[in-house]
Amino acid sequence: MVGGGIGGLTAALAFARMAARVTLLEQAPALTEVGAGIQITPNGAAVLDRLGLGPALDARSIRAGAVIPMDALSGHEIARFAFDRLPGQPYRFLHRADLIDILASAAEAAGVTFRLGTHVSAAQADGTIHPDRGAALRPDLAIGADGLRSTLRMVLNGADAPFFTGQVAWRAVIAGTDEPVARIWMAPGRHVVTYPLQGGRLNIVAVRAEAAWSVEGWHHPDSPEALRTAFADCAPDLRALLARVEATHRWGLFRHPVARQWYGPGLALLGDAAHPTLPFLAQGANLAIEDAWVLAASCDRSPVISDALAAYQSARRARVSRAVEAANANARNYHLDGLRRTLSHAALGLVGRAAPNAFLRRLDWLYGHDVTLR
Repeated sequence: MVGGGIGGLTAALAFARMAARVTLLEQAPALTEVGAGIQITPNGAAVLDRLGLGPALDARSIRAGAVIPMDALSGHEIARFAFDRLPGQPYRFLHRADLIDILASAAEAAGVTFRLGTHVSAAQADGTIHPDRGAALRPDLAIGADGLRSTLRMVLNGADAPFFTGQVAWRAVIAGTDEPVARIWMAPGRHVVTYPLQGGRLNIVAVRAEAAWSVEGWHHPDSPEALRTAFADCAPDLRALLARVEATHRWGLFRHPVARQWYGPGLALLGDAAHPTLPFLAQGANLAIEDAWVLAASCDRSPVISDALAAYQSARRARVSRAVEAANANARNYHLDGLRRTLSHAALGLVGRAAPNAFLRRLDWLYGHDVTLR
């Protein structure tokens, strides 16, 4: 396993539970995650529960009660859509570091071998892995869970050309509490998502349209004042939240195509290495978790690795492509201006009053999908 993020750890655990001998290579010296929250939706939670992690998730997360679209300019609640009407597992908010810790502890207990501080500089389609130190590794299967800049993706697909979406994002965690809801504060060309985390904290992700950006990635420190300036004309309640931000990171949002080829003779991709997803549907980690289960289960069912990998790509490609496009659509819908914004907010309010179940039912294909039953 190349990569010790959420997808790589879930896959390592799933393969180990299915009696594979798993070695996980991670270039960082420790399995950590810089301060940010994550939403685990019912489709991702179904896999984690099947892996026996439901009690650990409950102990370290908040069960979400609703999603609330907000008018960021006026501060008014547009509608409220209750998550208790969703099928299957609960919708949860938790800190990424907590989820990493849950997965890593379970993987270690299942017998996964960790090689931290190990960068993979090259790979081959037959699964041969070349770490930057030590001998080449020749496993039965190498799995690329190595993210947006995946070395293993390039082996199968060559270099692609990601393009800047015209949007930049900030993330921060502040001291504060709220009811267990996700609020989407929408303004022309901008939006902010807030939701609570355990320990009296509030997670913030803010996105704004911007003309140019040069570097892709998550870990670029920025001034909290720049974040506040971007939303200076918004409602007092939102400005008050942003006023409490003491540290923030900023990154440019780029789109990558879904990989054409997800596997080779001894190599497979999962998560962002196969299908990078914009953060407008809270599905990047959840889709990687789904990938991990389907890949492990496909290999467990078939004695022929090539057949298993073909079945994995066939089972996943159409679903993740649909989710990627849905996330792209949200990027547009959150930032409407003028008459389109007025009409959209009026329609959301009407649906929230007249048919609140209908709003979430349109996402049954996403949240209600349990890959462990297939």
